[in-house]
Amino acid sequence: MSSLKSFFAVLTLTATAASSIVGAATVAVVDGVGAGQFELRNAQGMTVRLAAYGARVTSLVVPDRDGKFADVVLGYHDVEAYKTAPKKPYLGVTLGRYAGRIAGARFVLDGKEYQLSRTGGPNHGHGGVVGFDKVTWHAERTTDGVRFTYRSVDGEEGYPGNLDVSVTYSLTSDNALVIDYQATTDQPTPVNLSNHSYFNLAGEGAETVLDHVLMVRADAMLAIDEASIPTGQIVPVADTPFDFRAPRRIGDRIKDEDQQLLLGKGYDHTFVLNRASDRQPTVAATLYDPASGRLMEVLTQEPGMQVYTANFLDGILVGKSGRPYLKRSAVCLETQHFPDSPNKQSFPSTILRPGELYQTRTIYRFSTRNQL
Repeated sequence: MSSLKSFFAVLTLTATAASSIVGAATVAVVDGVGAGQFELRNAQGMTVRLAAYGARVTSLVVPDRDGKFADVVLGYHDVEAYKTAPKKPYLGVTLGRYAGRIAGARFVLDGKEYQLSRTGGPNHGHGGVVGFDKVTWHAERTTDGVRFTYRSVDGEEGYPGNLDVSVTYSLTSDNALVIDYQATTDQPTPVNLSNHSYFNLAGEGAETVLDHVLMVRADAMLAIDEASIPTGQIVPVADTPFDFRAPRRIGDRIKDEDQQLLLGKGYDHTFVLNRASDRQPTVAATLYDPASGRLMEVLTQEPGMQVYTANFLDGILVGKSGRPYLKRSAVCLETQHFPDSPNKQSFPSTILRPGELYQTRTIYRFSTRNQL
């Protein structure tokens, strides 16, 4: 494992500089099976498919150490399948207006209380009953990607103000998927956008990610209550199952008798990232699959990252491979501000005001490693 630590240390030092390199990817509209989508392709053969419904990632195909390509995100070939699936666990979507949970489906802003829609129980989650994941965005091609835009009108799901949002996906020459978020508003409102792709670097449909090796640059995480709402307590990860500061298998301690793991049914927690700056994306996490040699780096400007080990997938959904999506068959690495920030004075603010620009970038970059 010492060589693995050294390898990840090198990646940490080199990732930020290379993250700004953008190459000219080809952009095409998908016809036939999977119609209603856009496909990005770079010179290395990496492809990304995107759909306007939910401004989502539907496919992400990258090579392994032997040059064999596989799709590493869960999803469907057909856009309609996302609408008709018996369960809708946010596969590949853009989350908004607010990623994560808001306690009591309410918050007070500038002395006025706002009541939000409830999404199971008394709380509000991932933007509401019809959040950004369940609307069709306007789409337009850019030089090396696709830009999705949407106007969330005043009062939608209970939020104040008209919010104009754009999410731009670009594919670089060094196998990085770059996601740029922007938003403006005409009234003060909470905004917290994220992508909810489910990753399995062994290939979509593989049974587990418990053998994936994860590193998260975070000295602390947010404790949650029985409803998975942050309590407000920021807890050091040292000497806990949440310590991924050195790379280790996701499955190493996921079954520990730890109260936070029991509450989340596994990992479903926000990590408080160690950031050098919020002006440029820096490395938040690395994910490695020893079997395929695929490596994914996550770079972000956000202060937090939700690590979710697909604890509630149960085999009902059958994806592109024709295989069922099982519990812990994927991991989500959702870069974002903290859940319930509108109700937690001590958390970084998520309030956007008129005249301000919400702007943040997250990068998922892929490479391979022959051996550790």
